[in-house]
Amino acid sequence: MTQKPYVVEELISAKSIAARVEALAKEISTHYADSEKLVVVGLLRGSFIFIADLVREINLPVEVDFLEASSYGSSTESSREVRILKDLRGEIAGRDVLVVEDIIDTGHTLKHVLEILETRHPRRIEICALLNKPSRRETEVNAKWVGFDIPDKFVVGYGIDYAQRDRNLPHIGAVRFTAEG
Repeated sequence: MTQKPYVVEELISAKSIAARVEALAKEISTHYADSEKLVVVGLLRGSFIFIADLVREINLPVEVDFLEASSYGSSTESSREVRILKDLRGEIAGRDVLVVEDIIDTGHTLKHVLEILETRHPRRIEICALLNKPSRRETEVNAKWVGFDIPDKFVVGYGIDYAQRDRNLPHIGAVRFTAEG
């Protein structure tokens, strides 16, 4: 795939992200205070920085596992065909599960992942998403915790990429495509 030229304009600062992650972790810690078996499931690859920061702030014992699902590939638009590329290593039956997602866009990927996880009989499943694009939703998914609602813009940074680029930005930036040459 040939990448279009683009620039990244800061949408959410690193400082704002850090403050929101801390607040989310406090809410999650309170919600799961009675939980003996919290499994935090990060959806790869975009959530890896978010989940690392979030679990360091959760004031409970947690087990971390990962699942990789994709409906984007190197595109900026969802294909709506969800593929599981990496499954969980551990068991979640009878356990509290917190699914950590980088961004909820159309909802198709997350809905598919939740359907798979429900078949494994967890005690309960909740969702925490860093970013939410409600204007793009095509299927119903309900996140208990959302870091930020954002407009319908393609974003990168803080683990989120465009064709494997810009994951390492400390902030969330909106991609603006520019004219070539």
